Amino acid sequence: MGKYWNEKIECMEREEMLALQSQRLVKQVRHVWDNVPYYRKKMEEKGVTPQDIKGVEDLYKLPFLSKADLRDAYPYGLLAKPLSDCVRIHSTSGTTGKRVVAFYTQNDVDMWEDCVARAITAAGGTKDDVCQVAYGYGLFTGGAGLHGGSHKVGCLTLPMSSGNTERQIQFMQDLGATILCCTPSYAAYIGETVKKMGLTPDDLKLKAGIFGAEPWTEEMRQQIQASLGIKAYDIYGLTESSGPGVAFECQCQHGMHINEDNFIAEIIDPETGEVLPDGEKGELVFTSITKEAFPLLRYRTRDICVLTRGKCECGRTLVRMAKPMGRSDDMLIIRGVNVFPSQIESVLLKMHNVSPNYQIVVGRENNTDTFEVRVEITEEMFNDTIRSIEELEKKISQEMLSVLGIKAKIRLVEPNSIPRSEGKAVRVIDNRKLLD
Repeated sequence: MGKYWNEKIECMEREEMLALQSQRLVKQVRHVWDNVPYYRKKMEEKGVTPQDIKGVEDLYKLPFLSKADLRDAYPYGLLAKPLSDCVRIHSTSGTTGKRVVAFYTQNDVDMWEDCVARAITAAGGTKDDVCQVAYGYGLFTGGAGLHGGSHKVGCLTLPMSSGNTERQIQFMQDLGATILCCTPSYAAYIGETVKKMGLTPDDLKLKAGIFGAEPWTEEMRQQIQASLGIKAYDIYGLTESSGPGVAFECQCQHGMHINEDNFIAEIIDPETGEVLPDGEKGELVFTSITKEAFPLLRYRTRDICVLTRGKCECGRTLVRMAKPMGRSDDMLIIRGVNVFPSQIESVLLKMHNVSPNYQIVVGRENNTDTFEVRVEITEEMFNDTIRSIEELEKKISQEMLSVLGIKAKIRLVEPNSIPRSEGKAVRVIDNRKLLD
């Protein structure tokens, strides 16, 4: 079951993979020590030298890197190659501070595109497919990553970028797009628009979607699959480690396979930094062992998830990561309770008569946190009685209390009243920062 882009790597025996990782890690640590004074100083402060790292078993000895380090070292402090050897820069959105920039040599770009080619192939993609890339292009890694991987596989690539949704659907029909690549929230919006245009999934040739760049739940997957008539695959990545393609889902949809020949994954306790055993939930940490220009060692992603080893039904032996359950830095603390947006989404998507469009609004009144969830109802529900709407609000409120352990004010709003996103959805509005 399942085709592979690089069967030798994707199905490599564990001992062989560990030997390859160890060899590459030793080489990478020396590369970073020799070329990145910022990280060498962190190693010296921890009393570690390259001679102390003889294989993967010594990885825990190395210091962590965080997003704060990347901002402190901005723009060139973590660069490990001369700028003349670099061919590209990508950047994060910079919504919480200085932008984080990542540099790429041509070898880095080739490695990245190879990882994405594995993801497209795992989703059933071949050179006979038409791949519509509706991730944003530019400094964001989404568009460029899927574009490059699609080219590598040999697909006919439509570099649509995000936006102009009706035109997206027109091109899907006219050019027979078979694979859609975008954020899950935009895929959900495309599905909505298909219905509004009086079309059904049978009017499209889509067979698969590769969605990432934001958290999404299993319930949202089912909704997208139904609205577009496709199989929806998760893809994971972050600008700091290259972009989408660090991990990808196969047809079994039992977790994302991490491209271990390029990235070593660990799970740590986010509070203590202690490495946790496989199967325990914690913060995901990545070490890039083949990147040349911007090689991050033990980078804390802030994503909370679980790692699973053991051969997948698809035949791949690569370690699998569960869909991130939230981010330690996206977690809201409301009246002392830890709340993840993904928990709220999971509750809402199990409910009838509401759409997958919602916003969480947190504020503060009289030194007490306020917590409101705005949810769009369906057209049918909007035309129902006030009593029915009140009953639905009460039902959602009770379910939310059961899952979160905290009461939220549920406000059902009319269809299409919450702004749609053509990139990453804005789910949380935290007004407390403005009031402090």
